[in-house]
Amino acid sequence: MRNFKFKQWFKKLDKLFFLFGIFIWLKSLLFLALLHGKDSATLNISRMYFSPPPTLSHILFIVIIMSFGFLFYGRGRIAYYISINLLFSLLLIGDLIYFRAYGGFLTFSQVMVPASFNPSNKALLSYLHFIDILFFLDIILGIVYFIKRSHVYKGTFKNIKKNILAFVMIFSLSTGAIYLEHYLIDVKDVTKGSMLFFKVCWAQFQTMSNMSPAGYHIYDIYLQFADNKTKNLTSEEKDNIDQWFKDKKEDVEDNELKGKLKGKNLIFLQIESLENFVIGDKAFGEEITPNINKILNNSLYFNNIYEQVNNGTSSDGDLLSVTSVIPVREGSTVYRYPNNTYNSLPSMLNDMGYNTISTHPEKAYNWNWRPNHRSFGFKKSWDINDYVIDEEIGPGLSDGSFYRQVMEKLDKEKSPFFLHAVTLTSHGPFDVPKKERLLNLPKEFDESIMGSYFQSINYVDRQIGNLINMLKERDMLKDTVLVIYGDHTGVHKFYQDKLNNINGMEDRWKEKDLKVPFIIYNPELNGETRDIIGGQVDMMPTVAYVMGIPEEKFQNTAMGKVLVKSKKNFTVLNYGEIVGTPSSKKEEEHMKNSISIGNKILESNYFKK
Repeated sequence: MRNFKFKQWFKKLDKLFFLFGIFIWLKSLLFLALLHGKDSATLNISRMYFSPPPTLSHILFIVIIMSFGFLFYGRGRIAYYISINLLFSLLLIGDLIYFRAYGGFLTFSQVMVPASFNPSNKALLSYLHFIDILFFLDIILGIVYFIKRSHVYKGTFKNIKKNILAFVMIFSLSTGAIYLEHYLIDVKDVTKGSMLFFKVCWAQFQTMSNMSPAGYHIYDIYLQFADNKTKNLTSEEKDNIDQWFKDKKEDVEDNELKGKLKGKNLIFLQIESLENFVIGDKAFGEEITPNINKILNNSLYFNNIYEQVNNGTSSDGDLLSVTSVIPVREGSTVYRYPNNTYNSLPSMLNDMGYNTISTHPEKAYNWNWRPNHRSFGFKKSWDINDYVIDEEIGPGLSDGSFYRQVMEKLDKEKSPFFLHAVTLTSHGPFDVPKKERLLNLPKEFDESIMGSYFQSINYVDRQIGNLINMLKERDMLKDTVLVIYGDHTGVHKFYQDKLNNINGMEDRWKEKDLKVPFIIYNPELNGETRDIIGGQVDMMPTVAYVMGIPEEKFQNTAMGKVLVKSKKNFTVLNYGEIVGTPSSKKEEEHMKNSISIGNKILESNYFKK
């Protein structure tokens, strides 16, 4: 008798739970299959399963959502399940459309900041494909089925009762199981890095694949209301920040470089993994960077600049170079605070009538760069969809093709302009095709990671030379300031363990010094090598100074110093170590405190008026 009652309870109570849960799970699989297919519009059957991320948790996210149905009774429950199924289908369609258009997914922050939703004003519905109807197939067939069979189900649902106990048990057990997998994978790292779960990856599609569609959006809402919530500072904390900026000021007279390059076009080349040690160096008798070496005759070259990026790596390079704010300590700034307000270089140049443009030859939501660049103040942003992918080297569009197409775009832009361009070719593991490996290196060394790095940087250097020639051909070079710097170190940052056993390695190549080059080039400059110790946070105020932006415009917001007008021959590394020699204990403490000050500035959106 009890067994019979359980079967009746199962039929009336749990059948809907499982039926609609399976529908939503299958749609999640369908979504991933499309996501990884060509143009996100064809099915990649091999991705219609969750591997290697945790399959159980992906299903349990859906179970949690469905469990709320037990709080309804009668027709309310079927209405809840139908509504969830419909809304989930619409959400997946929206994610697909947005991914096809921008390379990212819908987020709750777009509700909070509507301007970030469709920054390029694209016709989003044009990204719909016929295959997308599959997400509504069960709904269409279900409506037809229930219409035809309505007489059978008449009165069936009125016997379905609310079941709070079932909700509590299912919700609690599912949440506990998900947390356990998060703890094992993300905290204890039992898979030794082969699996990620609740961790934001550099590309949103990978984060989506790791978390599942339901998990991704649940985690996104959590980030918006918990971890990423703007924090309110106490009066004491605000006073500490104000005092920090007051103590940063130096009593140093202006020099002839103030406003030296005012009114000229400005191009930032943020070169992937460019380390300082290759500048001016030779490998087996050949210059690694001959074109960069040549332009040093008309450049301000800072050869003691240390990387200060944190978990955001290259995206932190973006942040430091244009805002002069040190990145947050936990997570990455670009994901935690994409809508912050900054007194940035593009914002200040906007006020001076500049045409401000940023560009990455990758999808707009890789490292969430486009929303952040809007926050930085750039009026226009070009992503990979704005380029023809006619040559790929390494992880994407080659630097050579990228520079050529950028110059073609600049031909149509008004001057003066500020272009911030981020490159990809020299990304590890530094795969350069044989035809582009022009350095004559010994075979064994050439096949090593350092040999590959040298060949990659040599290719990058040639393309910088080509870019300079294109500026010359357009009679733009004398009116353009070219700023070249590394986003972070590369071969030493990620491959240090492979460097000691390479035959032919010079001792100087093995040293991990964390330095990136910082070069300001214009034909009208007299070449100088400045040995002052600084960090990436000093780039923005230094460029602002030579570009004629009054110091009072940025001295209370830029955390860095003006390298051509400073006596402070020291800086702080990302992990708090001081490099150089402060003149006093007070200066040393001030520099160490810059890390926590930067954290407070970002977490509180301190510069928002």
